[in-house]
Amino acid sequence: MNLHRSLLVASLVAAAGLSIVPMSAAQAAESLGGNAVPGVCLLSREAVFAQSKVGQAASQRLGQLAQQARTQLDNQRKPLDTDLKSFQQKAESLSEAQRKQQGEALQKRVQTYQGQAGELNQRIQLTRTKAMQRIGQDAEPLVASTYKSHHCGLLLDRDSVLGGNMTNDLTPDVIKGLDGKVTTISFNLEPLPSNSGK
Repeated sequence: MNLHRSLLVASLVAAAGLSIVPMSAAQAAESLGGNAVPGVCLLSREAVFAQSKVGQAASQRLGQLAQQARTQLDNQRKPLDTDLKSFQQKAESLSEAQRKQQGEALQKRVQTYQGQAGELNQRIQLTRTKAMQRIGQDAEPLVASTYKSHHCGLLLDRDSVLGGNMTNDLTPDVIKGLDGKVTTISFNLEPLPSNSGK
């Protein structure tokens, strides 16, 4: 019954020449409109990181570091893959003891490789977090001054707003101010925190 109803609705929509396209958050906000709420301002931290020059430079650098990490892992994986294939091909001709010994040695190498891959991923995530914190520290005084200049009394995350008047969006001003303050950021892959304190 529900399938027939769904097909009927779809065919009626198609016959009417209508298309069902989900609205983006920005479209939904614009379609709802309404009056600006005095003192309520909006900011998209994601847009500040994605659209500012320093955020784009950080993304590019993170991409370079991630690619270097992938290349390093690929170089370690190739000989491991070769040895695994070789072991699979000759496993039947080996004695039980040889199979066990070589299999355990390969298993240790696989575990070591997986551990290194996990550590590199953690280091990339840690590096991303620290880079965003640095950008956030640079943006913080700009957010505060823009907040004051717009006479805001409440600051909301723009990306969480479902709809309404988006007049008091501070994001473009913060991006412009950040671009005037800093355009690039330099960093390397962060080391994992030491576990010696445990």
